[in-house]
Amino acid sequence: MFTGIIQAIGQIERVTPVGPDLKLKVEAANLGLSDVTVGDSIAVNGVCLTAETLDATHFTVHVSRETLGCTVGLDGVRAVNLEKALRFSDRLGGHLVSGHVDGIGQVVRLEPVGDCILLSVRAPHALARYIAVKGSVAIDGVSLTVNTVEQDIFSVNLIPHTWTMTTFQSLGVGSRVNLEVDLIARYVERMAQWNGGGESA
Repeated sequence: MFTGIIQAIGQIERVTPVGPDLKLKVEAANLGLSDVTVGDSIAVNGVCLTAETLDATHFTVHVSRETLGCTVGLDGVRAVNLEKALRFSDRLGGHLVSGHVDGIGQVVRLEPVGDCILLSVRAPHALARYIAVKGSVAIDGVSLTVNTVEQDIFSVNLIPHTWTMTTFQSLGVGSRVNLEVDLIARYVERMAQWNGGGESA
């Protein structure tokens, strides 16, 4: 689990095909890897991946074809948002983020509003029902509060700190982003659908 509070911007330095999958080497000097061990989870642009090798400044991960098929931003050299897995003693500054991307959104608006940046994203239609005003959403691993929702398009406000500390500066209209909806929304829907049938003694 993660919080959606980005701890560092890293860089995918090398992408190596492994059959239909990819192996990534990620530079993460600013993340602080001294408390990370092989097998730990690290969120890379909102995607939960397992560290296979580590040194003081880099880690490698294996990305399956399935993961590549439902995410963006992991198949080339680029800057990425990084977050280490949540510990029980950590503050939950954002919201509970699993690192399991639900779908890919597309930026439709990105413009200054005072000192902040208004970011509007078109979500896949099947995901839009989980996005609510004042609810939480993770965009490329960043926990954000939804300000407006109109059909499949939702907007968030990026404060200067978020703009500076994430890869959002590289986005533009048309950019694709990883989306993860609030876990609570999915559970509420499941409970609403449940009719108690099919239970065995």
